[in-house]
Amino acid sequence: MLQTSTLKFLKDLKKNNNKPWFDANRKSYDAAKADFVGFIDTVIEKHGKKDPSIAHLAAKDCIFRINRDVRFSKDKSPYKTNMGAYMNKDGKKGMTAGYYFHCEPGAAFGGGGLYVPPPDFLKNVRQEIDYNWKEFQKIISNKKFKAVFGDLSTEGDLKLARPPKGYEADNPAIEYLKLKSWIAMQNFSDADLTSKDLVKKVCVNFETLQPLLQFLNEGLHTGE
Repeated sequence: MLQTSTLKFLKDLKKNNNKPWFDANRKSYDAAKADFVGFIDTVIEKHGKKDPSIAHLAAKDCIFRINRDVRFSKDKSPYKTNMGAYMNKDGKKGMTAGYYFHCEPGAAFGGGGLYVPPPDFLKNVRQEIDYNWKEFQKIISNKKFKAVFGDLSTEGDLKLARPPKGYEADNPAIEYLKLKSWIAMQNFSDADLTSKDLVKKVCVNFETLQPLLQFLNEGLHTGE
């Protein structure tokens, strides 16, 4: 579970997203960060028994900085109003498919996948889905997968309007070949975040996602 004080800090930061406030409340930030680090370490320890590829990681390898890169953004707010962690064999800097947990009051979620991969990765995964459509279909139509995630996300700009080059519109996998990212997400309420069952719920989420990640990473020909 996460502490209510961690959620309160993030809510307060959203209302006071400036350096003077942050500096004045650094002790609250340090406590919130330590809480999130402890939670992610626990998730890695528990799910690492199911997926050895992440067992060697520590939270510090996976958690993103709270400072925003504002160089190319119109929004000059200096801080993120969430805490996030990406877990794959190489941690947050890894290019392969992995697990993600996003802590943000009113907008938390867990899941993961492969987000906006480079062109060669994109090509390889589409080829893998095309060649092994029945295997991919079995993963995403699994009863547990449907119960946890529903389907892969098509929010925002994650999907092409037309079939990608080299694929016909009548391809049985076409709706998934159109995707530019392969992401599955489950929302978590604020009550979930502070529940004693949070680690268990996130580990169920990750365990359900694991076959998809294995499929995607095999498609990248990374030796996973």
